[in-house]
This record gives sequence, C-alpha cells and structure tokens, in this order.
Amino acid sequence: MTEATGIVGEFLSLKEETDADILTMQCGDFYEFFGDDAELVAEELDLKVSQKSSHGSSYPMAGVPVADLTPYVSALVERGYRVAVADQHETADGHAREITRVVTPGTHLETGDASAQYLAAVVRHSSRDGDDYGLAFADVTTGQFQVTQLDAADVGAVLTELYTFAPAEVLPGPDLRNDDDFLDRLAERSDAAVTLHASASFEPGRARHRVRQHFGAETLDSVGIADDDAAIAAAGAVLAYVEETGVGTLAAVTRLQAYGAREHVALDATTQRNLELTETMQGDKSGSLFDTVDHTVTAAGGRLLRRWLQRPRRDRGELQRRQAAVAALTREAMARETIRETLSGAYDLERLASRATSGTADGRDLRAAQETLALLPQVADAVAQTERLADSPLADALSGADREAAASLAADLDDALVSDPPGTVTQGDLFRYGYDDSLDAVIDDHEAALEWLETLPRREKDRTGITHLSVDRNKTDGYYIQVGKSETDSVPDEYEEIKTLKNSKRYTIPELDEKERAVLRLEERRHDMEYELFEDLRARVAEHAPLLQDVGRTLAEVDALASLAVHAVENDWSRPEVTDGDELAIDAGRHPVVEQTTEFVPNDLYMDRDRQFLVVTGPNMSGKSTYMRQAALITLLAQTGSFVPARAATVGVVDGIYTRVGALDELAQGRSTFMVEMQELSNILHSATEDSLVILDEVGRGTATFDGISIAWAAVEYISTRIRCKTLFATHYHELTSLGDSLDTVQNVHVAADESDGDVTFLRTVRDGPTNRSYGVHVADLAGVPEPVVERSQEVLDRLRDDKAIEVRGSTGEGGTTQAVFDLSSGQFATGGQNERVETDGNPDASTDGERGETLDAETEAVLEELRDLDVNETPPVELLAKVQEWQAELDGE
Repeated sequence: MTEATGIVGEFLSLKEETDADILTMQCGDFYEFFGDDAELVAEELDLKVSQKSSHGSSYPMAGVPVADLTPYVSALVERGYRVAVADQHETADGHAREITRVVTPGTHLETGDASAQYLAAVVRHSSRDGDDYGLAFADVTTGQFQVTQLDAADVGAVLTELYTFAPAEVLPGPDLRNDDDFLDRLAERSDAAVTLHASASFEPGRARHRVRQHFGAETLDSVGIADDDAAIAAAGAVLAYVEETGVGTLAAVTRLQAYGAREHVALDATTQRNLELTETMQGDKSGSLFDTVDHTVTAAGGRLLRRWLQRPRRDRGELQRRQAAVAALTREAMARETIRETLSGAYDLERLASRATSGTADGRDLRAAQETLALLPQVADAVAQTERLADSPLADALSGADREAAASLAADLDDALVSDPPGTVTQGDLFRYGYDDSLDAVIDDHEAALEWLETLPRREKDRTGITHLSVDRNKTDGYYIQVGKSETDSVPDEYEEIKTLKNSKRYTIPELDEKERAVLRLEERRHDMEYELFEDLRARVAEHAPLLQDVGRTLAEVDALASLAVHAVENDWSRPEVTDGDELAIDAGRHPVVEQTTEFVPNDLYMDRDRQFLVVTGPNMSGKSTYMRQAALITLLAQTGSFVPARAATVGVVDGIYTRVGALDELAQGRSTFMVEMQELSNILHSATEDSLVILDEVGRGTATFDGISIAWAAVEYISTRIRCKTLFATHYHELTSLGDSLDTVQNVHVAADESDGDVTFLRTVRDGPTNRSYGVHVADLAGVPEPVVERSQEVLDRLRDDKAIEVRGSTGEGGTTQAVFDLSSGQFATGGQNERVETDGNPDASTDGERGETLDAETEAVLEELRDLDVNETPPVELLAKVQEWQAELDGE
C-alpha cells in the first residue's frame, strides 16, 4: 500500500511514537481514529466507519465530537485499552498535533465508579540481606499513595495485597515481568491490566531520587522506609508512569504513606472471598458484608468503610477511638441524622482535587468543591453543639482539617463563580459580576451591545411603520432584520437584502453590521478573559489540593463512623470489648448478613488458651458453617472499630484471620477441588500464628475416607500443639471428636437436632460435647431426592451402622443380589465376587452365608473371642507379641 500522507499520514506517524493500544487525534471539532484503530473502536463502541482517501489509498475512519470524547475514552479504558490522545493547537503555519496524554486503566480520571481506582507497581529486589517485594499503590483519582515492603519468601502476602487493593493496572518490575508463575497467580486473583513499563524507572537509585524530588528529601526517613529499596523502587516506578502518561495528576499526590504487615489483620484472598466481605461467592455485591453495613451517604465515606473492612486494624487504641465515636453517634440520634443529612450534599473532594491538579476540573467541579468545603463547619457545629459528641473522638477527627483555610477557600470560590456554572469553560458566563474589574467592563459593553440589538426591532418598527419585523441571529447569516413578504415594499432604501425565504426576506443595515462586529469582538474578548481567569482560579484550587484532600478524608471518616452507628442502632448490635488477651467470648452472637433475611438463632462462643480448639460437629445444613463464619466476622468487625451482632462480646486482638470453607472447583486451571483444599490448608498451616483465628470447614472431605480422616487428624494435632491458635474446625469425621480426650486445648461442640417427635428438627443451637450423626439422608430428603433413593439410603446406612453386609440389588442384571461389605481397612466396599449371586427370594435381609457373607470356623471364632477380651493397654508388649504369634499359628492350622 502506498505510504499515507496528509492527516492519515500524520496519524500513523504519531501512532508509531506511542506504545498505546489506540490513538485518537483531534481534527478540528472531532477526534478521529484511522486504520486498524478505527475498526477496533467501531466494533467496541458501535461507531460508524467511513473511508478516508490518502495518496490513492483508502483508510477506515471513525470519529467523535470533541465534547463527547471523554465517555468514549472511558469505555475503551474500562475494557482494558490504553488510549493515546493527540490534541491540535494553532501554529504560525496552521495546525500542529502532538500526543498530550495516554489514558490507561490505572490513570483514568473520569471513572464513573465511586470505588478506589489503584495503579500498582510490584518489584522483586535482591540485596545482600536477601530478596524482598516492594509494592506501591496510587489512586490518581484521589491522590492516595501507599507503599510497603514484604519478605520475598511470602509471595502469598504479596498476592493478598494485590487482591485487597484490586488495582485497575499493575506494573510488574523487571524481575517479575517474565515470571510466568507469578503472572499466572496474579491473573487468578485480579482483573488488572498488566503493563510493561520501562525497566529504568524501577532502578533503585533513580526511583529514590524521584520519590525524594516529589515528596521531599526527608520523607523516606520520616515515613520509615529509607532502607526499603524494593518499596522505593515500586514507588518511583509509579510516579514515573503517571508523569509519562501526561494525565497531570501528580500534583494531587501529596502524601506518601508507608504501612507494615503488623498494622493490619492478615486477610488472604481466600478468606476475603469465603467471608464475602465485598462480594458474595457468586460475585454479587448484594449480600456481602460491605453491602449489608454500608449506610454511607458519600462516595468517599463508602470507599473508606470498604477499606476498613478489608484491612482491619491491630492497634487497640485506634479501634477504641473508632468505637467511642460510634458509641456516641448511636446515642445521639437527632445529631447523627443532622450530620448525615448535611453530608448527603457533599461531593467527592479527593477526586475534585485530582481534577483540579490535572487541569480537567470545570466550573461545576469548582462550585461543587466550594459547596462541600462549606459543609465542614456545619458538621463541626453539629458535633460541638451536642455534648456527648463534643466529648467523643469524633470532635478530634474533625480537628484534622483546617476549618479556617477551608472556609477561606470556599468564600473565594463563592465570590468568583456564579451559582450554576455552565458545563464548559470556554463559553463564558462563569464568573459573578464584581469578581474582576476588567471583565466587568467587557461585560458592561457586551450587555450594552446586546441591549441595542434587543431594542432594534421596536425602533425600526417605529421608524418604518413595518409591523412584521424582527431581529435574529444564526451561524450562516449572522444578525439580520426579517420582514414579512407582505411588507417588503415598505423597507427603506438602506436595507440590504441578504436572503429571500418563502414568506419573508432578510436584510441588514450598516449599523447592524457594525454592532454585530462589536458583539463578536466583545464575546471573544469576554470568553478569553473568563477562560484565563478560570485557569488562574483552577490553579489556585490545585495549590490547595492537600486541603481538599484533608477535608474530604475528614468528612469521609465522619460518614463511615455514622454508617456503623446507623447499622448498630437498627440491628441491635453491641459494643465489643477489645483486649490484648486471648479470650474470644461471644454472648448470643449472630451472623451479620444472614440475620438480615431470616429469623436468626443466636449462639454463644467461648475460647481462650485452655479452650483453644473447638471441633464442631452436627447435622448437615444445621448451621455449622454459619456459626464459624459469624465468629470470624464478629472478630473482624470488632477490629474495624465497629459494633458487633451479639448481646456482648470480648475479642482479643488477632493478627490474622484464615478460613477454608468449601473448595471452588478450579479444574480449568488444572487444579482439582481437593488440590485447592490442600493448598488452602497448606497456606493456613504456614501462615497462622498463635495470635491468629482459623476457620476450617471439612478438611479432607475431597479424598478417600481414611485418607481424609488421616489428614484432618494430623491437621488438628499440628494446629493445637504447634501453632496453638484459636481454631474452629467443623467436620463430619466423628472419629476426630476423640481428640478432645487426649489434647488438652481441644474441646467438642455440636449443633443440636431434635428427634423427639419422630422427625428431625435442626435446632441451630450450639452445645458443648460431640455428636455422632450428620443426618445426611434426612438432608437428601429435604433436597427432594426421589423417595426410593432416600429409603434405600436409610436402609444401607442402618446396615453399615450395624456392621452388616449389604446386598447390591440388580448387580447381575438377572434380578438377584450380590453381597458387599464395607472394608474399614481400605475405606471401600468389597463384594464376594463379580458374578456371585445370592438368592434372597425377594427378602433383602436374607443371606445364605450369614451377616458377613461367610461362615467362620471354630478356630477363627475362638481367636476373635480372645481378641475381644484382651486389654491391649494392660498387656506388656512382649506378651502381646507372643499372643499374636500364637493366634497366627492357630489360624494357619499349625
């Protein structure tokens, strides 16, 4: 194909300059896509494709109006594309175009989602002290910037952080971009777009210089990461990437926050999913813990509450501070609702700050900032005027924002902007009269010229006597005088005809032409002046980005605390006692989500160092999993500073919550349900400490019975004797309940069932001690399994319990039965022979060979009788061995 020239050639040349997936180039009033990009966006966004000729060749072309670009770019970015934008500007020779920004999933400002939108970098760094992972997370829409460093031996913790922050885009460092195992595991836990950013940006020396340059020379020391090369490398790479994309938001990133593992409760991805913190196991937001307790009225408050749930704290002082604020709000209903009603008018100041610093904020954004800043004193007054709130940590939270500076900026914005600014910053009508003297003079002249035009029809009618005369304006004719055809003979000689219509004619006069030119000059001057003034005002607001962020975060915290108070009041939750001890005591606890949709049966729970491991048994569908999950959720809620669904609770601070509740089938990734189960168990056994809370549901159920029992048995012993953490362990392997007799800290509890009326009723009440039944057949009946299957299941179960042989019906296809015995040594059924038939004359209990399908001889019976009577525990080993040899000889007929 002949090389393109002109606009298409310029487009293709610019496309070669960028590694973005798609380029859009401004051409006058439109942004155009050409070639493959045009076909791609046409398919993705349902745009119409036309053809553009260039040097004898034809190229696909699609375009959108300049004013409509943002939603189209947003749609492409949300699909994971990186979009380069080339803007047009005037030059002495005409027009020039250059790429001004690259919009990526992690740097997109115009997101319609209120959730945080993180750009992440992850680095694996080697040093003399060993390998480390560095992680940096920046939300360019709010200015949040957080970093941490983790031991490279704990890649699971790295993946957990990436799962928790859920970044929209990840920049893997040089050592990770070719690590297929890491990238595969990342893809399993995240939908983030993966971008290969320049390796040089991750170089520790360059990254350190960039971080110091942006945040200040002493920042690394002050936040405690001066020696954390991996964390600094990740932070520097993020800063470089944001700067290179040209989105202009770095000015909003004003504060570097370092966090460590000891500050938060460890919640791995499996636990967050199992406990359904932000979405259900089916992927729905509705029905999650966050959805249940979220009563926030602001986007920022919702983001903060979500973060609290995903990152519970271990700092008891901070938790007690939040609790005290929630407690005060629960007791002051009128003040609480006043505060929430005030906050409902707040806009997202953190995001408005980023829009101001990036130069994308318009008049409505700045007016929204003004209105929200003005709410701070109203909220503070509502707190100060209520004694209980004034004496609570809520007042301290409000003191974190500079009220005087906020009030001053709000007043400046209110003085400058009209109450309802237009949606564009280039068409004027942004500023109040009196804001700028020079602008006022232009406005006065403009208004005078418009008044002259408005009064022209009346003056001309009086002068000419023409009744059907009007003055109007359009883009084609400019200003004109229109006269009805019935009176065109009466127009004065100075009227110059410019157009004939069906029922009228249009004219102009010298005075009208002159005034039109004056109006156009004044309008252009007014728009230019207003745009310059607005850019100056927006820049001044951008300088106050830290103030906007502080006020936004303060209002968000008040909103989140009020949300917890609302839920506590409406659902009768109580304030837990959070301690540094080992006790977990819950009086009449409930599941925070399940109680919303059913009449919940509360249960107690008590655990401490002496009662550390609870083996939970009971019927299927009786509520074992719910009981264990509610214990985990109550602990989690207490460590977010929330009240909890219980009559009372004492919660010892834990360092991590680990769960294994069911297994998601991951055959598509080459992993069976049992492999997933074992990997989750392995993670818990490696990660949990004596200060953790572990929830295990049905360990070992995915394999053969005796393999499963063995694994579960060993896991109980290991956790209870080696890790020694608080553990709830649900099982249907009733053999495990005997561990309560031999392991000091292991106790049994069970979910009770009532069979007094001849039927089974699940009481959903947890009591001490074990149970020896699971009522699986009853659950099958409840599930609608056909009655013949249920009846036969009960029959087989009864014979197994009585240690009797089972007749396998219809096994020969000739109407007979074959006996099968459950072999406890192998955990499998064994039959007397594939073709062996047992005639039963229709009686399933009849057997020609006795209960086990065979008749024992007298010698064997005698040996078995001696074995039954022998006390193994009281027999010396040598004597026991001699006895076994004697029995072997007897059975061999010697």
